[in-house]
Amino acid sequence: MYSIMANSMSEYLKQDMECEGLLECIHGLKRLDKEIFVLLTEQSEPITVDEVAELVDRERSTAYRSIQRLIKSGFVQKEQVNYEQGGYYHVFRPTDPDEIADDMQRMLNDWYAKMGQLIGEFRTEYDTPQELQATAEN
Repeated sequence: MYSIMANSMSEYLKQDMECEGLLECIHGLKRLDKEIFVLLTEQSEPITVDEVAELVDRERSTAYRSIQRLIKSGFVQKEQVNYEQGGYYHVFRPTDPDEIADDMQRMLNDWYAKMGQLIGEFRTEYDTPQELQATAEN
């Protein structure tokens, strides 16, 4: 995690990027969200919110909110497990890294296209024809 956040894109690009920086930058995830995501990737089987809370030493409600952010951003999948006698509970597992990377690439491409459009609008707005500049100078 960065101790000082960049104020501009040029400053941000000069910083050393870590993989976790993508989680923060693209999806706005928090430190605990990243910690839980890493924890889930280290598990051989999907685990419950109670197990997550215990492993990260947080209240169940705090772990649950973090997992909800991870689900919303596409990093975690929720699965229902049914009891034979009726009822169910949920377990959580990380989304396939290739799916996450593909999603981030799509977001980056969309952002790039939008920035290209805005730069084009900037050019149109501030591109003063040479004849007008000469007239303005006289």
